Amino acid sequence: MKFYYSKKLAQSLNLTHAFTTKSSGNLAFHVDDNEANVQSNHLKLAKELGYEKKSLIHMKQVHSSLVHLVTDEDFNSPPTCDALITNKPNTPLMVMVADCSPILFYDCEKKAIAAVHAGRAGAFKNIIKKTVDSFIDNFQSEAKDLYVAIGAGIGVCCYEVGVEIYNEAKALDLEYAIDIKDEKYYLDVNKILKSQLLVCGIKEENIEFSNECTCCNTKDYFSYRAEQKTGRFGAIIMLQK
Repeated sequence: MKFYYSKKLAQSLNLTHAFTTKSSGNLAFHVDDNEANVQSNHLKLAKELGYEKKSLIHMKQVHSSLVHLVTDEDFNSPPTCDALITNKPNTPLMVMVADCSPILFYDCEKKAIAAVHAGRAGAFKNIIKKTVDSFIDNFQSEAKDLYVAIGAGIGVCCYEVGVEIYNEAKALDLEYAIDIKDEKYYLDVNKILKSQLLVCGIKEENIEFSNECTCCNTKDYFSYRAEQKTGRFGAIIMLQK
């Protein structure tokens, strides 16, 4: 299985994390893949990263700004949300994507983590702020102590959008994230995410972007824009005891 890691998160000895790739296999059950294959991919992933498969918590992602504080009930039924947050050790959190940005948060002082799904909708709804607010409300975190790693997602090079999205971005004062080329509109989601992280008070030196475009690189990543019918890769983060 091929993974890649955040250099910033890898500095923390009490933290396990990884971003998976296409070679790790599809991790989603809702994309018409054989369920046994998906289960096998999850078992291999759990073995590689050293956690119990049954302890993994993932989401029913709905392109919202909902942030969910993990509870014991979540082990049996994935919550409907687009961000998971916890300070429970040995509780791996997963976000699954195929063009949207997988985001991992770590509070180095309060020892808390989050896994976030942010596509256009999540960026427009500022799920970043909602997640940072959840760290502050639940764990008394300070933004300056948060480290953030953003994995591969669709780049501005490939993310063409219609005039209605351009107008929505303008209405939200996000026009800075739209590139106009040959009378076509291209959205830079990472530019929005970085701006929102900085506004929340997260240090620029604590933010790390992959900057790989999933749509350009379907050899290594699943891409809904490029492939339509496709799997999902993921990002996982877990606090160790």
